[in-house]
Amino acid sequence: MIETQPRSVSQTQQYEECPWRFYLQRVRRETPRPAAWSHHGVAFHAFVEAYELSERTMSIAEGLELFSDRYSSLVNADLEREPDTDRWLAAGLPGGADIERRYVVGREQVRHYVGWAAENPTETWVAPDGRAGLELCFMTELGGVQVRGYIDQLVRDADGSVRPRDWKTGSTKSRFQLETYAVAVRKEFGEEVNRADWYLAKTGRLSRPVKLDDGTEERVAERFAAMDAGVKAGNFPAKPGFNCRFCDVSHACSFGRKVVQ
Repeated sequence: MIETQPRSVSQTQQYEECPWRFYLQRVRRETPRPAAWSHHGVAFHAFVEAYELSERTMSIAEGLELFSDRYSSLVNADLEREPDTDRWLAAGLPGGADIERRYVVGREQVRHYVGWAAENPTETWVAPDGRAGLELCFMTELGGVQVRGYIDQLVRDADGSVRPRDWKTGSTKSRFQLETYAVAVRKEFGEEVNRADWYLAKTGRLSRPVKLDDGTEERVAERFAAMDAGVKAGNFPAKPGFNCRFCDVSHACSFGRKVVQ
């Protein structure tokens, strides 16, 4: 039941953007349209996690093979479900061309990450139970709501604090996501968090640090509580607009079809 499930950053942001999309995808469970950008992101994350877990000893050839295998597997699985690539979501290109482009771009991003890592030593934080701070799962209570998430990476800063880092292959960045991670690390592990950042695969470098203060918990909790209350109340109004063009369940939405057309 969606009413009793733990909440997440992605759920909350989706609900805030368009509650009706949340309903179609997570309550009515409409089958989403495939998107190569999603597989690109998953495959790149799989590479970085494995590369960092290897303590950066993985070769470029191994990294390229890992990315290629994961990306191809995900794409092929969706092609079986939806062989008409014109029905895939894509930005600026036909679906088939986007699939091919992202394979090439993703492999270049693997090479760039290895090069960046060679010039930027990083100490991955380790949890008290021995888990490396890579795709680290957490569950915490915020505003009376159980919140679950996975943090791409936690690194130890020179001042001893812990820095959440999110790996991005796209251009959309979420401060709310980093704030949630910071609050979770403070609450669940008792660590100091002063800043966070993104690794931007498009540019092959880190973003500017995002300063995070101790006052973020109340603001973050308010958003989770508002989303949770809306879902439990069955409040799912549609918010048609520009984002309908990138919605993976717009085919099942009369509001979205009008905007896209």
